[in-house]
Amino acid sequence: MPRMKRKGDLPEKICPACQRPFSWRRKWAHCWDEVRYCSQRCRSMRQPKGDSAS
Repeated sequence: MPRMKRKGDLPEKICPACQRPFSWRRKWAHCWDEVRYCSQRCRSMRQPKGDSAS
């Protein structure tokens, strides 16, 4: 039987849009390295790469 992990044992990342930490989710098991944003809302708030604020 596989050992259950506690939430504190899961890997975390910082969302570049909201600057909040978010934890690994089962649905991201195969693509965790590519996940950058904590939610669809933060993903839609991202800045375009070619746009400069200054």
